[in-house]
Formats: sequence, structure tokens, C-alpha cells
Amino acid sequence: MSEYIPVNPDMLRWARETAGFGIDDVVVKLKRKRVTAETVASWEKGEDSPTYVQLERLAYKIYKRPLALFFFPEPPEEETPAESFRTLPQEEINFLQPRLLYLVRQAKVMQENLRELFEGVNPAKKQVCSDIEIHDSAVISDVAKAVRNYLGIGLGEQYALTTNEKALKYWREVLEKHGVFIFKDAFRDEECSGFCLYDNVFPIIYINNSQAKIRQIFTLFHELAHLLFKTGGIDLRQNDFIQKMRGPNRRIEVFCNRFAGEFLVPTEDFKPRIRGQTINDNLLTRLAKKYSVSREVILRKCLNIRYINQAFYEARVKEWNEERLARESSASDKGHPTYYDVKRAYLGAYYIEAAFGKYYKGAISKLQLADYLGMKEGHVRTFEGYVLHGGAKE
Repeated sequence: MSEYIPVNPDMLRWARETAGFGIDDVVVKLKRKRVTAETVASWEKGEDSPTYVQLERLAYKIYKRPLALFFFPEPPEEETPAESFRTLPQEEINFLQPRLLYLVRQAKVMQENLRELFEGVNPAKKQVCSDIEIHDSAVISDVAKAVRNYLGIGLGEQYALTTNEKALKYWREVLEKHGVFIFKDAFRDEECSGFCLYDNVFPIIYINNSQAKIRQIFTLFHELAHLLFKTGGIDLRQNDFIQKMRGPNRRIEVFCNRFAGEFLVPTEDFKPRIRGQTINDNLLTRLAKKYSVSREVILRKCLNIRYINQAFYEARVKEWNEERLARESSASDKGHPTYYDVKRAYLGAYYIEAAFGKYYKGAISKLQLADYLGMKEGHVRTFEGYVLHGGAKE
């Protein structure tokens, strides 16, 4: 028996299950020789309890929850993944990785931070998610055109984006200017490109910073479509799950994918550029660069307007994926960004400026500022100097 700590065993089980771990996973992560599956099960039954050191590791390193939570009489009210992503089939939700479940909880924390920083009022003068609402029966090209007009973005501005890095930064700034808050993180899951959480005041998009910039751009607009449907959503690289869906949820997922492609590559602009052309890698690469999208987006566009067939599309995508995996496995280490590079890229200039602005006005303490930035208080001053003198690229 360990020295007894009066934790609530129900909270231990709830924290594990909502984190997406099985008992065996917890045993591995605790890295303690004397802790077995039977030990963890006994904690959750109330027959024994973890030591304080073990509880700290469970709270901060594994479940990523406040330690005080384990002494609560019952779990706090919390929206489940099924409620956050109501268009996603339950079998897909069951396979969401613990890291992603943690990031979803973190996104909800960021929504609360935004509510506090902006005193419950979205600072954007125009808010795309409030002003535009779409339905799955809408004509996708009409919706994409309407959103472009609302955002005030012509194709000329898009063509002028000379690199994917500049394009991502540009689109992020455009959406944040129109009331959508965008954060990034390393998902450690190649299959998930991003997700969004709908809120009628502070809608949020999270994108996987581990993926290529052009994939992140596509994810921004896939998730924007979900937000315009007034729902949360997840952008998965493999879309096999869509085939299992039925009714409105399937139509929404198909709509979101096609909206992203149509917004970034408008059909009426695209068709004249490929008319009479041979669909080959040179053409696909040239057009992908022009629109700041991936070759796959261009190829999918060709498929949607019936310039190519499904077999051709699948063969080329498979080949490109194999090439990508080969490049990634043989890539040399080009150095790692600093802690402050990562923080600035993940949080974004808009959010950082809001947090520091609150601090400079004396409305929050340095400790509170550190909490908003998700860093230790001792790092704030260095980060402040770093942000003022430029830093991370998007």
C-alpha cells in the first residue's frame, strides 16, 4: 500500500479515458518498475492511491490536467469530442490520438483566454463566421465567390504571393482580421492536418505545423467551411471515412473539401488555363505555384471538372506520397527553431499583441501574461524582446 492520498478514483479514471489512454498506456508512461496494470486499476477502484510524485506525473506529464482536479468530487462539465466534431463518425472519434485530444482541450483553453483578453467581444470589425452561413445544398462555387468578395481578396493578390510561406502568413492574417483566430502546434500525427472549434464569438482553427505550408493553407479553408456551417471539424489527410458517412454529415465533409479547393483555385479562372493542355507534372507544378497550393489540389481540380479519371488521379497521388515519404526519411537535419520561434509561430502575432497589450495597460500581471502565453514567467522578458525584434516565420 502506498501512503494514502485522498484522490477521487473516479477522477483518475475520467482523466485517463478523456485523454485517450488505456491502463497499459499509463503503465508505460509512468516508467515505474513497481507500477503494473493492476496497480493503476486499484487506484481507479479506490483500493489504493498513487504517491504524490506519481500523481504529479499523472497530472502534468500524462493526462495534462491540473493536479487539483483529482480531488474534485465529480468531473467538470466538458464538451466531448463527439459534441465538438459532430460530423465525424463515432468510429473515427474513437481512434483520435491522445495528443490530438489534448490539443482540442488546449484549444478550448485558448477560447477562454480570448474571451478574457477581449472582454467577451471579438475585436474584428467584420466577422465572417457571423455574417456568412452556408448550407450543404448551396452551390460551392457561389459560396467560394461570396466568401472571397466578403474578405475582399482578388486573384491578383493571391498570384502575388511568391512563396508558400508568404501565402500562409497572408491567409492567416486575412482570416484573423475577419474574426477567426488561428493557432498552430505540432500534432505528432501525420494523418491529422488540423481542426476547428466553432463559437459564435471566438471561432478557432488549429493547424498542424508539422505539415507542409501548402497543406496548412488548404486546411485553413477546409476548417473555415466547417465554421461557416456553425460546427467544429477535423481535416484528415485520408478521407476514407467520408465513404462510411451518410446524409447531411457526409455532404458537409465533401462540401468542406471542395470549398477549400474552389476558394483557392476558382474553376472559372482555372478552366481556361488548362484548356487544350496535356495534364502532366510540369503543368501541375506550374499551376500549383501560381495558386500557392499543392499539386494534389490542382490534380483534384482536374478530376472534379472531369479532365482526368479517378484511376489517373489515384496513381499520381500515390506516386507523390511515396516521393514525399522518401524525401522526409532522407532529409538531413537543417537545425531546429528556437523555443521563441515556435511560440511565435504557434500563437500568432495577433494573439501575442493582444496579450502584451493587456499587460502594458496594467490590466494583467506578468504572471497572468505568462499564463496566456503558455510559458514560464521567467521566459516572458526574453520573449518580449524577441517579438519586438522580429523572429519566427510563419
